[in-house]
Amino acid sequence: MQPQMNSGPRQPGAPRGSLGRAIGYLDKHRRNVAITYGALMAATLTQMAVPQLVQNMIDAASTSFVPGANLAHAESLLINAALLIIAFAVMRGVFSFVQAFMSEKTSQDVAFDMRNAIFSKIQRLSFSYYDQTQTGQLMIRATDDVERLRTFVAQGLVLTAQSFMLLIGTLLVLAFTNWQLTLVVLPLLPISMGLFMGFGKISRPLFMTVQVRLSALNTVLQENLAGIKVVKAFAREPYEKGRFDTTATDLMAQQLRINRIFSLLFPVIFLVAQIGQAAILYFGGAQILGGTLNLGEYQKFSLYLVYIFFPLGQLGFIVAMMAQAAASAGRIFEVLDATNEISDKPDAQILPAITGRVEFRGVTFRYFGSSDPVLRNVSFVAEPGQTIALLGATGSGKTTIINLLPRFYDAADGAILIDGHDVRDVSIDSLRSQIGIVLQETNLFSGTIRDNIAFGRSDASDEQVIAAAQAASAHDFILGFPDGYNTKVGERGATLSGGQKQRIAIARALLLSPRLLILDDSTSSVDLQTEYHIQQALDRLMKGRTSFVIAQRISTVLNADQILVLDKGQIVARGTHEELLEDSPIYAEIYHSQLIGDITIS
Repeated sequence: MQPQMNSGPRQPGAPRGSLGRAIGYLDKHRRNVAITYGALMAATLTQMAVPQLVQNMIDAASTSFVPGANLAHAESLLINAALLIIAFAVMRGVFSFVQAFMSEKTSQDVAFDMRNAIFSKIQRLSFSYYDQTQTGQLMIRATDDVERLRTFVAQGLVLTAQSFMLLIGTLLVLAFTNWQLTLVVLPLLPISMGLFMGFGKISRPLFMTVQVRLSALNTVLQENLAGIKVVKAFAREPYEKGRFDTTATDLMAQQLRINRIFSLLFPVIFLVAQIGQAAILYFGGAQILGGTLNLGEYQKFSLYLVYIFFPLGQLGFIVAMMAQAAASAGRIFEVLDATNEISDKPDAQILPAITGRVEFRGVTFRYFGSSDPVLRNVSFVAEPGQTIALLGATGSGKTTIINLLPRFYDAADGAILIDGHDVRDVSIDSLRSQIGIVLQETNLFSGTIRDNIAFGRSDASDEQVIAAAQAASAHDFILGFPDGYNTKVGERGATLSGGQKQRIAIARALLLSPRLLILDDSTSSVDLQTEYHIQQALDRLMKGRTSFVIAQRISTVLNADQILVLDKGQIVARGTHEELLEDSPIYAEIYHSQLIGDITIS
């Protein structure tokens, strides 16, 4: 028995260690990281040399006032110190440029890796995951969440490293310069770290909620744009505007909540820094009055003290960036760590070229979160080349059967065999590459008509594409466009009619030359002439192939080799049209009320 569904997407709340895992992506870019942080260290060292040079200048200037002092020597010291300060400033500028450029480049590389990882994972996730996850949520994670993480790698991580370098280096210098004043500064560090940890713990879930609400806003926008024709047709613009306004208000309220917290954080941090500065002024002034500290040493100490207070001042900024990055990293790894229930077994075999024999053997299936099976103990055999018509009311299980064939879902019990191979024992790619699918809702992609026909076979020649289009009765209308096969179809095929999109979808399936077909042959939305062309194309497509058709036309039913009548997830009748018309009251009722009724109405 196969596991039916995973536990679904995680609820908001980042997995532990998510930020550390995200930073681990830097491991692939060690050379860039080494250059970045090497340049940062060099820039920091040149920055830390300046206070010592300032002390030398002040000491040189002070000696010039002593009677009998060598003024020329003092002037030389001043000039040399000033030149060294300029030289160190230039060096720091060069190293800072290298660090900034390389950190941005590295962060872009990490973002590139993560976006590709997310997209690759999304391509492989099973349908059950999409049943539980909104499109807007996935889009935000691949865009905004990755960008927040990239910003932290480019700026926040560098600022954190710079802060630690300055703190450690400065404390060492101050300890050797004046350990008594250094002891005055030390109590500020645990206070600052406590603030850092406290605000980080508070803000992280708040930023997580921001991303969730941003995803909700994106979902509303995406759904509205995708269904804009329906919105306008039903004059629902005011309702949609209100729905968007509600989600936008929720997002703004959460962002304001975070702003209130950080509006408190920054004044607190600066208060701590000011207290430290006041303490140094008091105790440093006492040492000057006591004769144990000269003016040059005090000025050097004061400048180095800035290198302690500067990281403290950056603390709020680092906390905000880190909290956002941690929340975004958690959401990213929710996708990357999602269990894919439909995957290849470790020993999955390549499905050889099939003849098209399909067997459902005691198949039971239920969707995630539902205790009632959608299919119950379904068994049947389709021989190679047969057409199997699936007939039944909405919710009877027709669509579920065609979803199980290419392993969009896996059966909870029983087995599905193609040419004697259990579909769970063969690789997904080798299975789906031998199945052609034409559904009622035709999905085309931005690009040319040729690109869409060759979607399943990008290596197809122009002659093969044209042959498939001719077989699908699409060639003539394609040539009617000024650009022919190079005509842009627009988003989701917006520039084509429903019948044209359907015939391109048939050509796309024909190009694969599959032995197994899955068809929803609804043509209720097209005119009679278009319906005739589509039916001709479908007849050519189905010839010699095993076909599963959700029957909505009399011709499909009359020509089917086997008709399966489903009701509440079970096969309640099977046979040919003549057999069922005579033996099955359910089939006779569907036939007369739905199929013949549809033709009469049309």
